[in-house]
Amino acid sequence: MTEPPRPPGAGDPGFPPDPTAPSGVPGPAGSDESTAPLSGAPGPGSHPPPGGYPPPTGDQPPSGGYPPPGAYPPPGDLPPPGGFPPPGAGYPPPGGFPPPGAGYPGGGGYGAPTGGYASNDDKNWALIAHFGGAVGVIVGGGLLGWLAPLIALMARGQQSPTARAHAVAALNFQLTWTIVGVLSWVVTLITCGVLFFVPMLVWLVPLIFGIIGGVKANEGVLYRYPMTYSFTR
Repeated sequence: MTEPPRPPGAGDPGFPPDPTAPSGVPGPAGSDESTAPLSGAPGPGSHPPPGGYPPPTGDQPPSGGYPPPGAYPPPGDLPPPGGFPPPGAGYPPPGGFPPPGAGYPGGGGYGAPTGGYASNDDKNWALIAHFGGAVGVIVGGGLLGWLAPLIALMARGQQSPTARAHAVAALNFQLTWTIVGVLSWVVTLITCGVLFFVPMLVWLVPLIFGIIGGVKANEGVLYRYPMTYSFTR
């Protein structure tokens, strides 16, 4: 029988190689082969040098994959927590309205220190026109109620449209009921005093409504007298 072919090197000294031999140590003498590693690669069973791989250089990121400390902008360049601007940075005060007293006129209205009047003088003359008419009715027996409104109209009517309006309203009413009062006296004389109570009833009308007009004028309201004929405007 023929012997099967042997692998190359079979039968030579040192074959098969000793696995316990250190890496890179040449084989037995006379052998053309060695166990030295090829192209600088570590041989079988070799280990990395003590200390591991080369230490990281400045071009490599530190362990963990995060930028080194100090690579972020300083805290002053970041917005405050919550993502909103700090309080008072360009926003109006709570409610969206300006603070009290900012841009609003003081006193009792826009340019009027007393309700409905431009000045205290206007109010005073308006009160004189209304209350003065009621007083004139009492003093003059129902025949002098027009005197106080006429004085108020002449004294303040050219300077203040408001005072003039109050004086004219009171004057027209008192003139109307002064004429009625005169007629009531005529009726009393004709009846020889039988209808003596008629003038008294007539006097009550301008007295009561004159007081009502004065109260409304004190509140800043122009009172419209009933049962009045317009003698003047």
